[in-house]
Amino acid sequence: MGVNFHWSTLQVPRDDGPHEHMDAYFAYPEAGGPYPGIVVFQEIFGVNEHIREVCRRIAERGYVVVAPDIYHRTVQRLELAYDADGVAEGRKHKDATTFDGLMRDTRKCIQTLKDRDDVRSDAIGAVGFCFGGHLAFLAATLEEIKATACFYGGGITTMRPGGGEPSVKLAPDIKGRVLMLYGDEDQSIPTEQVEEVRTALADAGKRYEVRTFVGAGHGFACDKRQSYKIGAATEAWDMVYAMWAQEFGT
Repeated sequence: MGVNFHWSTLQVPRDDGPHEHMDAYFAYPEAGGPYPGIVVFQEIFGVNEHIREVCRRIAERGYVVVAPDIYHRTVQRLELAYDADGVAEGRKHKDATTFDGLMRDTRKCIQTLKDRDDVRSDAIGAVGFCFGGHLAFLAATLEEIKATACFYGGGITTMRPGGGEPSVKLAPDIKGRVLMLYGDEDQSIPTEQVEEVRTALADAGKRYEVRTFVGAGHGFACDKRQSYKIGAATEAWDMVYAMWAQEFGT
């Protein structure tokens, strides 16, 4: 049984860029608490209705949730369709992001959560999808992030936003527990890349699990995409909630 919840648009202070704030979608339980806080990282398609639904579903389970508009330095409140034009536009803005900017935004979101009376400052987690899965991997290197779920995070072994060594090289810096979720039919994340992530986490001695779902492709957890696989999505989310419950003691 889920809890009643509210949602709103939140303006998160930021240090750089053309505006004083970045927009973020925000969902939180109606009463009680304090609750764990979760940062949700969008796909390349923006903080669209799918991501907003994800936030509301997580809030209904008893979490305070924030989804930052990570493209805010180049465009405000972008929402794209799941088609070729949407992919092209989303990649353009993704390619304009930088590691420093994204980490700065993540820290601001974490601080915004911790400043709330209804959030447990010792129980902050993250989840991301597609490019957002990559960002969740980066967020896991922050001290405050205790448990992270990365849904089909692309490019972790091949690039870092803004340039530099691939993000997989940061595996030794991960502080908490990580759950890496992939589909075995994902054409954009070859098996070799999945195994490279697994090896990096193992060699770094991290608390991790890598799970590959048979018959699932990229975007298998998004019910707005043709690649949606309800069985894999349900099982993956069960794993995420179980991890958060264990790590946060909920």
